[in-house]
Amino acid sequence: MVKKSLHNPIYFEEIIRRISNLSENSSRKWGRMNVSQMMRHCSYVLNVPLKKIQLPPINMAFRAIGILTKKEIQIFNNGIPQNMPTFQKLIINFDCDFVEEQQNLLKTLDEYRNAFESGNLPDHHVLFGKMTEKDWGFLEYKHLNHHLKQFSV
Repeated sequence: MVKKSLHNPIYFEEIIRRISNLSENSSRKWGRMNVSQMMRHCSYVLNVPLKKIQLPPINMAFRAIGILTKKEIQIFNNGIPQNMPTFQKLIINFDCDFVEEQQNLLKTLDEYRNAFESGNLPDHHVLFGKMTEKDWGFLEYKHLNHHLKQFSV
């Protein structure tokens, strides 16, 4: 079973190509965000390991669920469930410009790749607990893949 990672150049380029295939008229299969909001959300999520967005602390019960969810996704190579809740700080419920968000997401992906290549990814996530570079690459790919599938690319 192939476990795709954003750290593998083949899958990194796949994500870039899929983002480039989005259009302002891309319609969602589920959820509330439009395509521009989804790209802003994905940029925000990538900004967590870039240390530009700090997530608020959570209680032990949610953290335990997060750690178990990370393990489940890794063991079974599952996708992320549709309409899964997220941190309030990562919710995008305002208008966004398509071209601006697409360019910003591609730029943020480059920043993420540079952080990975320079060994500058954090070793902890508020929800998922201890994180390795392998964890970041796998989970960030899964998150981007989830939202790109949401918009049929």
